[in-house]
Amino acid sequence: MADIDLQDWVGRRETLVDTATVFPARGLAATFNQPVEGLVQGAPVPALWSWLWFLPLAPMAEVGPDGHPKRGGFLPPIPLERRMWAGSRITIHDDLRLGEELQRHSTITAITAKEGKAGSMVFVSVAHAVHTPRGLAMEEEQDIVYLAIPKTYAPPPPSPAPRAPDWSEPLAMDPVLLFRFSALTFNSHRIHYDRTYAQTVEKYPGLVVHGPLQAMALFEAARARADGRTPAQFSFRGQRPLFDHDTISLNGRTEGDNWALYTANGEGSVAMAATLSWR
Repeated sequence: MADIDLQDWVGRRETLVDTATVFPARGLAATFNQPVEGLVQGAPVPALWSWLWFLPLAPMAEVGPDGHPKRGGFLPPIPLERRMWAGSRITIHDDLRLGEELQRHSTITAITAKEGKAGSMVFVSVAHAVHTPRGLAMEEEQDIVYLAIPKTYAPPPPSPAPRAPDWSEPLAMDPVLLFRFSALTFNSHRIHYDRTYAQTVEKYPGLVVHGPLQAMALFEAARARADGRTPAQFSFRGQRPLFDHDTISLNGRTEGDNWALYTANGEGSVAMAATLSWR
């Protein structure tokens, strides 16, 4: 990275325009076993579902060996091989409505290089603001981490949940669910559907469960228990990977208007920690 002055990229901006089309919203609802009949033009959907739009439509000629678009474009061309969505902090102002035009304004706010047990890491923070014709719908601070592929897989130390949850439900995981979520978010990263690549190149023991899939599953499980409340803020951070062969649970503690949520594997280790506050 000696030839790249990462700080030159801080402050870089991008504006994208998209339409909140019906099909991906219906596809996501079906993927989470929710009804699809009411998802028609003009119907509201959660602001978090903006992840279904503004997708990077890289031509095949511009796709890298990992399935991601080749380095460069809006984000800096960091040469470390592994690229992951580490977490987000989201403020929710309004729902989206299917059929309406959306605008997303993005700014690279920080780039930080660190040395950890896994070697060199670079964190890129991006601020997104999603607008509808009615105004600001969602603000998101997104953290992306770049690091080298290790020679062998070494799982992080277990992170047990601090207390027993108030509710818990299973998240049935298999390659079909991973494929459907990859397709809905136009995410062609091979660790989610190509087992040979995931195991032999990136040294994972199985197919990797998307971080955004875990976050959305937690958000939807909480919405199902909301009793009419409106979400105000949602944040999440990955702590350890989950794989398609894991036994996975969605868990929550529901104290007042501030809920602590997390995914866990069959050993009870937290994979993703999240918080959700209600208005």
